[in-house]
Amino acid sequence: MIFSSLVLALLLYVAFSIYLYSSKSSGMSADAAIVLGAAVWNGKPSPVFQERINHAIKLYKSGQVKKVVFTGGVGVGEKKSEAQAAKEYAVSQGVPARDILLEDRSTITQENLAFSSPLLAANGLSVVLIVSDPLHMKRAMTMADDLGLNALPSPTETSRYQSYSSRGNMLFSETYFYIGYKLRRF
Repeated sequence: MIFSSLVLALLLYVAFSIYLYSSKSSGMSADAAIVLGAAVWNGKPSPVFQERINHAIKLYKSGQVKKVVFTGGVGVGEKKSEAQAAKEYAVSQGVPARDILLEDRSTITQENLAFSSPLLAANGLSVVLIVSDPLHMKRAMTMADDLGLNALPSPTETSRYQSYSSRGNMLFSETYFYIGYKLRRF
């Protein structure tokens, strides 16, 4: 009974910390924005991914970042990488191709960040904004910190996770993955 109560308390604490962290956003300028990949549907960014890309476009057009790094490899049943689909969308929205870097091998968040690191170094980019959904930010920023990236959070201002049900599912998922990441790291 005590063990079950402790586990429940831990889960609630982690979920609450993820929820609180989701509103943290840096208004700072950076060298680049790293946009964490999400699904591509029939060669186009999924609605969730499109919101992340739109946020990065806003950061770029406002001058908050000079470059955008799109991440994500080729998903199951797709022919185009997430990074390539994101680049095509961003270019169609007025972001010059010369200011876009692609990391197109990753399949998970940790790889998005780890595989982006050499791109950053090769292009002289040191300070980055991490772009993802608000509830994904705590785990992504923990991973970025563990990888030694000089990163700041920049969650999307709009999210496809709007309903209580979808936000609850995302929070549950992020709690599970965050605890799993911390346990693997330990």
